[in-house]
Amino acid sequence: MATITKRLLLSDLVSTDKIDQVPSNYIRPITQRPNLQSVVHDSIPLIDLHNLFGPNRGQVIDQIGRACRDYGFFQVKNHSVPELTISNMMQTTRDFFNLPEQERLKNYSDDPQKTTRLSTSFNVRTEKVANWRDYLRLHCYPIENFVHEWPTNPTSFRAHVAEYCTSVRGLAVQLIEAISESLGLEKEYIGRQLGKHAQHMALNYYPPCPQPDLTYGLPGHTDLNLITILLQDQVPGLQVWRNGHWVAVDPVPNTFIINIGDQIQVMSNDKYKSVLHRAVVNCDKERISIPTFYCPSPEAVIGPAPELVTDDEPAVYRQFTYGEYYEKFWNRGLATESCLDMFMAT
Repeated sequence: MATITKRLLLSDLVSTDKIDQVPSNYIRPITQRPNLQSVVHDSIPLIDLHNLFGPNRGQVIDQIGRACRDYGFFQVKNHSVPELTISNMMQTTRDFFNLPEQERLKNYSDDPQKTTRLSTSFNVRTEKVANWRDYLRLHCYPIENFVHEWPTNPTSFRAHVAEYCTSVRGLAVQLIEAISESLGLEKEYIGRQLGKHAQHMALNYYPPCPQPDLTYGLPGHTDLNLITILLQDQVPGLQVWRNGHWVAVDPVPNTFIINIGDQIQVMSNDKYKSVLHRAVVNCDKERISIPTFYCPSPEAVIGPAPELVTDDEPAVYRQFTYGEYYEKFWNRGLATESCLDMFMAT
């Protein structure tokens, strides 16, 4: 057992120490376990973005609005991110996590404030139960401010990740404009509230787990940011809370999964809700997922859009800076499902 405690990364604990049981610090209390037998299989809306900039734009806007209101999640196809860019990103992630332990550990840090860092679980400084996940977290907009911090091994890492980040940012901006219009706001309204804008991403690696019913890749949570654009491999793991059940969202090739985050819930004055979701693990296969988090910059002031506040629907949330929200989110960890309740209007 002495060797296990020295492992900084879960993937090395699994591959090198060949464990056949989940270590005690990963085991959830009985009432908090995934209960995988009760999960239902269903779909979330799949929206074709081909007509987003054509004469049928209004129809696509309506579909996005309904998905945000009724699900908080949707998938998109014909999204203009090249297939080669996507496959290079997925392969680069796989190659990074296949590097020798000491090579990967050059990027390790447990400091959530670091803009480029490899770590494990969620926030090892604050959490009481660990999550079955390693991840490389990168800040990536403006890209020239951060690319010099990124790993140089694999040798293609910076080039492939930069290409992917830039392409996905274009998609994020298009979706933000569409969401803004779907709320009856000007197309540019939400984008103007984001200050200088920010973009982060996580390269998530979930190793095979000997007892997946005892732990999580990530427990149920909402995302603190504006919107999340998720790329995942063909191994299922994402589950979304809907109508009192956890719904398994199976991967569809060449699509992205989009979910709205807490900041959209605030700006929409609760018309759109940031929805609980979780990542579960399995016995047989590793899983890779790559969420891109599109965010306000830290100094941006967030609050309900004035056009959406009326006498009948007063402001649900107070104004705050995104930096304040970000700090509270990371300090809280995933101990509670959301921290929106800390920002309610009095």
